[in-house]
Amino acid sequence: MGTDIGGVIEARPAAGCWEVEIDLLHFQLGRDHDAWNALFDVRGMECLERPLFADRGLPDDVSEPVRENGVEDYQHSHTYATWAEVAAVDWDAPLADGPAWHWAGQWLPGEDGELALHDVVPATIELGEAAADTFGGDLLLAPSEWPAGGEVRLEGVVYRPVVLTARMLAPPDEGRWARVWTTMRDLAAEYGDENVRLVVWFG
Repeated sequence: MGTDIGGVIEARPAAGCWEVEIDLLHFQLGRDHDAWNALFDVRGMECLERPLFADRGLPDDVSEPVRENGVEDYQHSHTYATWAEVAAVDWDAPLADGPAWHWAGQWLPGEDGELALHDVVPATIELGEAAADTFGGDLLLAPSEWPAGGEVRLEGVVYRPVVLTARMLAPPDEGRWARVWTTMRDLAAEYGDENVRLVVWFG
């Protein structure tokens, strides 16, 4: 059985208690393991040293529906973030101090002909073999093991080691999580940045 995400967006009226505004089921987030890693350190990658909102537990003043439904024995990794915290995230800051072990950046020519980062993808066996051919040796080489400044060309694509960022794994302006952030931002315009928060758990 796989892991699923549960949670809500809460808001707090002036001088009031936290109330559920919307259930995360509404957003159909699915099992987005890459985003979960970057945001909450769930199903975590060893190469991520600084996930954004990990291991905070449930807030003491959580809304009653969460208190009733979010604390079953099988649920784990509870955490939360206010809109003020989400809005302050530097999505391009590195989540680790060195290149990722099992990820590589794909570089392709841009409109000006210069190479530009196109995507970040899990490293494959084929890429490991190509790295061994490029740098020597008979062992598969993960991107983090490549020489400084090293790159590998495979099927017309240039691959380089990459230090992962939150934008790479959980882009804030596209995809399912973008709808979560938009909803929080809209609620914050009504309640205030510190009075809107995301509460999540897994199970």
